[in-house]
Amino acid sequence: MMMRQIVIASLFCMTHMVSAQPVRYKDPVFEGVKETRDLSYGTKDSNGTEKAHLFDLYQPSGDTAALRPLIIWMHGGGFRFGSKNDNSNRLWGRSFAKRGYVFAAINYSLSKKLPMFNFDELKKSCYIAVVDVKQAVAYFREHSKLYHIDPDKIIIGGNSAGGMTAMQAAYSTDAELAKFAGVNNVSARNTPLKIAAVINFWGAIFNLDWLENAHVPVVNVYGLDDSIVSPTHSGPPLFGGADIHTRATKEGIANDVKVFEGYSHELHKHFNSLFSGGKGTRERWEEASGFAAAFIYRELFE
Repeated sequence: MMMRQIVIASLFCMTHMVSAQPVRYKDPVFEGVKETRDLSYGTKDSNGTEKAHLFDLYQPSGDTAALRPLIIWMHGGGFRFGSKNDNSNRLWGRSFAKRGYVFAAINYSLSKKLPMFNFDELKKSCYIAVVDVKQAVAYFREHSKLYHIDPDKIIIGGNSAGGMTAMQAAYSTDAELAKFAGVNNVSARNTPLKIAAVINFWGAIFNLDWLENAHVPVVNVYGLDDSIVSPTHSGPPLFGGADIHTRATKEGIANDVKVFEGYSHELHKHFNSLFSGGKGTRERWEEASGFAAAFIYRELFE
């Protein structure tokens, strides 16, 4: 009887150990990250002199996989400030790379005005940023063998203005976004960008109806007390993470949402654009990336 109990206990422990093994693309499985800075996705900028088209690449050290998912990430900053060098980008780049992803933190064209205080300028700035991210997607598809990425598993994401850019790029057509932004684009395509998933950290979409264009999985993360990009519609045509989650669920689009109660924009306790975030904020950023990775794993790899 005693021996039988020992055997059962041993089998239970072995099963628990196996189930506790880290899972690639969901959990951190690599200790080191290879970082390559100031590469260019600009087709006419091979020397990397145009800062708007530079990117930093984060890859898991020692990875031998031939085809890896790619995350293209856009920084925040209200379409006027910020860059690929932001502390949050570096944290997320390392976090996702340790899980087996290739992570490209990109720059994009910024406005010389203040889009945060002029909604027409905000629309135009977002349109220009979307043009850039579509160029980045095309670049990585063309160079997929060079970076050992799977061209069918390109994920776009971003925080704040970067999240807005990712949402419009994934769900709006060129024609829709150009018309909304008041931009004349006679060559605009009527199909959304083809990507595998979207990560939206406290960003928004201009028109919820655009979600009908593409059933692309989307994961939303936001602070419940965000007064910079409200989780729900409050004013101009701008719909945050809560609205996106509700509409995506209604449309049958795979999605998930994580809400940080008591926190504001960028998951700060009290948002300050000059403050990059202390230890507590960085821990919330890391938690957000883990939540997003678990969602992507369920949707693309299970």
